[in-house]
Amino acid sequence: MRSGNLISPNSSLLMKLRVGLVGLGDQWQTRHRPALMALADRFEVRAICCEVAEKSRQAAEEFGAIAMDGFRAMVERDDIDAVLALSPDWYGPLPILAACEAGKAVYSSAALDVSQGQALEIRQRIDQSGVAFMAELPRRHASATIRLKELMATRLGPPRLLFCHERMPIEGQSNSLRRGEYCPLAWRNLMELVDWCRYLVNDDPDSVISAIHEQHDEQIDLFYQMVSLSFPPQTSAQWIGASAGCTPQAQLSVGHYIPERWPDALSFKRPASVQVCCENGMAFIDLPSSLIWFDDAGQHTESLESERPVGEQMLDRFHRAVTSLIRKTTDPLDAYRAMKIVVSAYQSAETGSRIKIDYND
Repeated sequence: MRSGNLISPNSSLLMKLRVGLVGLGDQWQTRHRPALMALADRFEVRAICCEVAEKSRQAAEEFGAIAMDGFRAMVERDDIDAVLALSPDWYGPLPILAACEAGKAVYSSAALDVSQGQALEIRQRIDQSGVAFMAELPRRHASATIRLKELMATRLGPPRLLFCHERMPIEGQSNSLRRGEYCPLAWRNLMELVDWCRYLVNDDPDSVISAIHEQHDEQIDLFYQMVSLSFPPQTSAQWIGASAGCTPQAQLSVGHYIPERWPDALSFKRPASVQVCCENGMAFIDLPSSLIWFDDAGQHTESLESERPVGEQMLDRFHRAVTSLIRKTTDPLDAYRAMKIVVSAYQSAETGSRIKIDYND
């Protein structure tokens, strides 16, 4: 990547990244578009390519950019410093691989929307090319998550039990086709929950057991998966004051089991996004900005709505990673490991046994 265009060693001025957008996905209007507008001092959108030509044209007109038909030609442009892959569409991992070949930094909201083999290839190509890469993992960067990590380090102590549940709407056929054959909505949500738990525990699980219940016919479309993750014993290197021998457990579940004709039931008494039982207290998070926690002093309620939206926080972090010239290397590994865990969970559901997770193959 041509870092000379990004930052001057003798200047403290904030430099703009000239970016090309590949795909305008489900989060374009609510997350990516507002974030790019708010961070206009950091990002300049030069070109846009997505599967719907009219959508590309409208977005390009709004940002003063060029609408392009092919992502390869866009990635190879000299006035593009970085690629934002904002939707899997039918491209799959190809734009990420093309960006690696061109030496361009990559921000990807589609890093989990691939097969396990493709995820391994992406990781290897990023390592070979040396480009900066960031996978979009919004649960990690939500204001409530960041605050909870602070509390666990200072007040609540290491996590012991985690409970996450995602109650989903039934995915429409058109959205299912756009997402691709490798990553149905349930799989994508489960990978995000797995990564969230890895981040909160600050470790990788060493085994998983899972069960699946599903029924798909003309009368009903029902799916539910339960996943239980076991983590290795915690050490003082991970958490100050960690009790010897404590092995955190996480219980996750995703499912769509409420019929479309009952839309009000979908939002009725939703469980907390995550519940974490720690050594010295417990916490409940409702994404993106609500946190309630308890310790010996009682209940504490925090609303973090005044914090910057998670879309801005993630893009700002990507900008810093690229312009500082300090390469961030863990994100492709995070995405790959989350996928590895979910694949092991499906193997457990098929065999009915606990699966030991091998991260070396």
